Amino acid sequence: MTPVIAKTIKYVTLALGSIVALLPLTVILLASVKTQQELEQGGPFDFPSSPQWGNYATFFVRGKALEGFMNTGIILVFSILGTIVIGTMAAYAIDRFEFRFRKSIVMLFLLATLVPGVTTQVATFQVVHALGAYNTRVAPILLFMGTDIISIYIFIQFMRGIPKELDEAAFLDGANHWRIYRSVIFPLLKPAIATVIIIKGIAIYNEFYIPFLYMPSRNLPVISTALFRFKGPYAASWQVISAGIIIVVIPTLIIFLLLQRHIYNGLTQGAVK
Repeated sequence: MTPVIAKTIKYVTLALGSIVALLPLTVILLASVKTQQELEQGGPFDFPSSPQWGNYATFFVRGKALEGFMNTGIILVFSILGTIVIGTMAAYAIDRFEFRFRKSIVMLFLLATLVPGVTTQVATFQVVHALGAYNTRVAPILLFMGTDIISIYIFIQFMRGIPKELDEAAFLDGANHWRIYRSVIFPLLKPAIATVIIIKGIAIYNEFYIPFLYMPSRNLPVISTALFRFKGPYAASWQVISAGIIIVVIPTLIIFLLLQRHIYNGLTQGAVK
């Protein structure tokens, strides 16, 4: 295959991939400025006769979007902080300490990821209810705070690239394990922490099931459940839902475009190490 043909195939493939990714967003953007009648009678790519910007205002007012963003932000911050602290500590213990059943513990982490979360929801719900966290922001924070194996794996891979001689030098200076973790290990894990923040943050931001199940009160919306307000048993305001989707997508799109370098670099460096 000549370089010209290979280059052509590459760009054609990228163009097709871009079309596949942008096509649904285009349909949603057009639907967000249509009336209900135009949605029902027209095609998905038809332009509206007059843009209905009021759909966005309806989503903000009736969907309590500002409260949804506030609740989502609170859950996001505390969940990510817990993930970072628990994940880095777990990775530090697994990589730096020699103890019995260390490999078994790692295998149990992997085994836990193979169990579908829905199969444990009854027991999880009972625990959350017993703690008095049901229908509060604490419930999703506790559930999201449980560090997933991907975060631990990223932290462990980065930690293996940190020379153990740094630990030994800190020991000679009189530092204990807590001081080594806080002053030596944690600062050197910044690339891994940035990667986990982005990956975990987007997952929490897009999560619907956990807030919907554990925060059913209409006074505690998150941004994902705010969209669900416009879906009823007999009809749905798809034009308002589409406007809400555009509003919800914008923050994640901006953050991803600004921080995509950290995502790719973090995953690549972790894999190499």
